[in-house]
Amino acid sequence: MSEKLAICGGTPALPPGTIKPWPPIEDIDRKMVLASLEGETHTFGPNCKALEEEFAAWNGNKHVLTCNSGTAALHMALVACGCGCGDEVIAPAYTWPSSVTCCIHHNAIPVFVDIDWETMNIDADRIEAAVTPRTKAIMAVHLHGLMADMAKIQAVADRHGLKVIEDCCQSHGATFQGRKSGTFGDCAGFSTNQNKCLCSGEGGFFVTDDPEMFEKGKTLWYFGEHRPPDEGESYHAYGMGWMYRNNDLTAAFARAQLTRLDDYLARQKVNAARLTECLADVPNLILPTTPAGYGHNFYNYTVRFDMEAMGHAGDAKAFRDKLVQALKAEGVDTGIWQGWPVPEMTAFQALDAYGRGCPWSCRDAPPPNYSLEQYPVARRHSDWHTGMTTPLRAPNGPDLAEMVAAGFRKVLANIKQVERIGA
Repeated sequence: MSEKLAICGGTPALPPGTIKPWPPIEDIDRKMVLASLEGETHTFGPNCKALEEEFAAWNGNKHVLTCNSGTAALHMALVACGCGCGDEVIAPAYTWPSSVTCCIHHNAIPVFVDIDWETMNIDADRIEAAVTPRTKAIMAVHLHGLMADMAKIQAVADRHGLKVIEDCCQSHGATFQGRKSGTFGDCAGFSTNQNKCLCSGEGGFFVTDDPEMFEKGKTLWYFGEHRPPDEGESYHAYGMGWMYRNNDLTAAFARAQLTRLDDYLARQKVNAARLTECLADVPNLILPTTPAGYGHNFYNYTVRFDMEAMGHAGDAKAFRDKLVQALKAEGVDTGIWQGWPVPEMTAFQALDAYGRGCPWSCRDAPPPNYSLEQYPVARRHSDWHTGMTTPLRAPNGPDLAEMVAAGFRKVLANIKQVERIGA
């Protein structure tokens, strides 16, 4: 049935204020943050140590270090794995830039592999072809809350003696074959950024079960020093270090949110299931999948528009943008998470990340091939997708999922109006 879209002057499917913001703030958040504020240590304080212990217990890791971002955690993981100048690190062609800029921070060279269309994660069957004598590690990114195929990835790593780093920044509580993310690889990084399932505004965790790797990763955390900040003033700096330490206020907020993380994840699964049910018969929409043996946390509910079926394969990106405009006008909180394959970024195409061609101009760096023709699936996904985070999060419930689905149904039932946007 034809209905006037909101972007054309009609009534929005979702009234303003329908979607409640993330994260929910309750008395325990106020109590713990205020107690930290009134405490005596506002750098790395008692809440930081407590948070490390509580997250280790929750996720099942032997060693946890809280830091100021997921990017910092991934950088520490890279160093813990011994990756340095000229070493290659295999990563997916579609991910957030931090998954690979952490490599550049340490003069390692990212090597990209195309993604799998169904899971949106790295195509594990293509990894082995990317291995060279310079390959040191595989960056296994668990995108949007669905884990990568860790069985295949670990098998390749074992055959070639490679390290495996898990990028768990979006995958708190996600599982593969019954095990949580961050418990498979040699080490892993988590984020507690504003959008993450465990939110403290900013922050992260570097985790590993290997005590030696833990100590190596820590050298980046505190000015390159080989000692924690609470063990006296006598130390020796062995190399260049960053300042990746967390602070007590942020850790207090994270601790409060961690007490409700299991409830949050359960709510996301219920909301995602209802949204999938309501969108199942909407034409020209490709819904996310959860393969057998995987536990999705639905950090981001990502759909693709079938541009071929709609006759817009030739102008997919431009028409996708119009669809997103129309959905937003209906009150649907959706957007483009990452609009291009990472190797399309200027730094990789120009081979110049931080001046004078570095790190690719280093004498130990191999000549890379970042030809975009190698990543057709990542390209198509970039142009066809849109994603939603907040609508599935607590305190929102299945009723909101139903309203979001109604917004999608309305827009996709009125494609002719969308085609006239901007005409």
